[in-house]
Amino acid sequence: MARFFHDEDYYYDRGMRENPPAIRALYLVIIAILYAFTKVFWRWRVERPEELLPKGETGSIIISNHTSMGEVVATVCHIVRTGRRVRPIMKSEFNKNPVVRWFFARVGGIPVDRGTADMKSLRRAQHALKRGEDVLIYPEGTRIRSDDQPVEVHGGFALIAQMAKARVVPIAVCGFRDITPEGSHIMRPLKTWIRCGEGLSLTDAPADVGRRERLQWLEDESIRRMYAVRDELRAEHPGRR
Repeated sequence: MARFFHDEDYYYDRGMRENPPAIRALYLVIIAILYAFTKVFWRWRVERPEELLPKGETGSIIISNHTSMGEVVATVCHIVRTGRRVRPIMKSEFNKNPVVRWFFARVGGIPVDRGTADMKSLRRAQHALKRGEDVLIYPEGTRIRSDDQPVEVHGGFALIAQMAKARVVPIAVCGFRDITPEGSHIMRPLKTWIRCGEGLSLTDAPADVGRRERLQWLEDESIRRMYAVRDELRAEHPGRR
């Protein structure tokens, strides 16, 4: 019972399958409830899900555009339902709230200080990938609530990919922004979409790209594919964001 209230570092530094039985059971119950609720309420489905399947013993870095907390829940539920475990990278600001800090640590969250060389968080993500866990990253850093909102894409995931010898899988979402209209806190039942792009790794870099430039190529190409998939979804579902 003591470990149920253990220090957060205990959970950041260990595999999710190594958590105390009570935490693992609670996690699966929460996932089952959220999966059922979101499937009925938002009718999401993952297109091209085979891209998220493991291609080896190392987990994948999954990057996505970010419009709502709803897509985080749906993406995590899908991955866990396939039998895998996923560690979302979260802003360290969330840790200011002790309840949120307690919860996120136990559902796999890894906090990172944005704008800094947070090597502790990078190492935690590397070790998670080496254990076969996936790492979920939102490079936009915050929810993009309108097309006019300035977007600052945060890098760093290519370095994690290099450290863990992991591949990057770009995915995109559409429709989740519409769940909660601007100025409202009431969620609406709407259909939403998640689509996976083609995964890639440092070994896919063109032969003429220098060794030092490979990390930048991986980040740029991953982001390009993420937005290309997002634009595909928007074109197929006009008016939805």
